[in-house]
Parts: sequence; C-alpha cells; structure tokens
Amino acid sequence: MPAASDIARTSSSADALPTLDKQAPGRGAAVVVYWLLLGSIMTVVTAPIGALVAHLKYRHAAPWVQSHLQFQLRTFWLGVLGGVAFAIIWQLLGVTGISPMGPWAMGYLFFTTCMIWLVGRCGVGVSRLMTNRPIPDPKSAAFGGSDITLKDPADA
Repeated sequence: MPAASDIARTSSSADALPTLDKQAPGRGAAVVVYWLLLGSIMTVVTAPIGALVAHLKYRHAAPWVQSHLQFQLRTFWLGVLGGVAFAIIWQLLGVTGISPMGPWAMGYLFFTTCMIWLVGRCGVGVSRLMTNRPIPDPKSAAFGGSDITLKDPADA
C-alpha cells in the first residue's frame, strides 16, 4: 500500500481532470492514429490512413483530444512536406555529377532523422494522451511544446 506522501507526490494537474476523460470522445481514435503513424515506419500506407482518421474524428473529439489530433495531422503533413522537399533536393544532387555516395549518404541521414523525429513526436503524444493531458502547442514542428526529460515527474 503506498504511503500518503507517495500519493501526494504523484498527484498533478492531470489528476484534477474528471475521471471520465479516459472515455473522452475521440481518445480511442487518437491512440489508433499514434499507432498508425508509428506503423508507417514499416509500411508507409498507414500514415495516410492515420491522417484520414484524425481528420474525420477531429470535429467530434473533446477539446483536449483535439490538440492530439491536430498534433498528429501536423506530424503527417510536415513529414509529407519534408519528404517532397528532400526528394527534389536528392534528385538535383543526383544530376550534378557528384559521387553517388553523396546523395545516398544524405538520404540515409534524412530518413534516420525523420524516424527519430516521428518516434519522438509519437512518444510525447502517447505519453500525454495516456495521462489525459493535451499537447501544449500542437502547431509546433518539434515536440508540441512539451518538456523532454528523462526524469520521472513523480521525483520532482
């Protein structure tokens, strides 16, 4: 049985939300979309499906879940924009006559960076969704305005 000090230390503003937040409209769809975005690492087709689900569920979701859906849509569209921009740059590098290793090394670096960015954004989103917290800045290109630390908030 946890001590009273442990219970007090783990309570936060997320605990102040009504207990029905786990049943908030759109929450289940947000979970599915995070999984679909992560699944796009293996099969690219799941990302557009996730974006479609997020678009369809956005209007009917609870306001705090809407921040997650907007964050997911932004993740998808920034990924598409970055991919198109990089494909154009990659093609231009290919026709310049430089060594083929240059564009291939750049492609490897780009896709590795994109995977880290995608997994990081989804990790932040899932963490906040599972604790019934909104994304502070869903329009961010980084991690939604969340503080990224390796420290447990309960230790603060």
